[in-house]
Amino acid sequence: MPRQLVVQPIEARFSLKEHIYDVLKEGITSMNIYADDAQLKLDERQLSEQLGISRTPIREALARLEQEGLVTVIPRRGVFIVRKTKKEILEMITVWAALESMAARLITETASDEKIASLRKLFATFENGQIQARMDEYSDRNIDFHQAILEMSGCTLLKQMAEGLFLHMKGIRARTIGEKDRAKRSIIDHMHIIEALERRDAALAERLSREHTMNLAKHIEENVDYLD
Repeated sequence: MPRQLVVQPIEARFSLKEHIYDVLKEGITSMNIYADDAQLKLDERQLSEQLGISRTPIREALARLEQEGLVTVIPRRGVFIVRKTKKEILEMITVWAALESMAARLITETASDEKIASLRKLFATFENGQIQARMDEYSDRNIDFHQAILEMSGCTLLKQMAEGLFLHMKGIRARTIGEKDRAKRSIIDHMHIIEALERRDAALAERLSREHTMNLAKHIEENVDYLD
């Protein structure tokens, strides 16, 4: 998972105003902004060189991203990607737990057997203690699992609401998955959630999904001191 902004040059056929914004936003949301070595400062000159355009439209795109809360402009210091405080992250996790647990309930009611079975395939290669040995890969699969739960819900508004939290949820999950024994407990939780979905047990799937996410909040509350 990238720890710094990666963007591609703008092609001439695109509208600069909209596409620069899209490119920068995509670059930011693909980062792990909570990694120790995450490069949060955005250099307008460097972005101008990477994108092959002048700095003026980049400033316009950054202003729009600032309005959305993705970046902040600090006078005499520059533009920085926004990381949330511990309190804000805990609130986000609470909201995510509500959204994802409802998504799990909806899956039991509407998703096909084939789609539910596809969740198992995400973790099929992690056997015999391979999680720790392949932590980066497992971290990516963990995030894929939570995205898949939202996608399979079939509820467009639910997915849109979760999208606003995803950058931070993805980053904090990636940062914490290797702490304590969270990875081992995570895959066990995932298997139990999948089993409940396969049985179409809406109440159990909803409860297990909510508890799984709230366990992340508990871990952060008790062990994380690098967010503030």
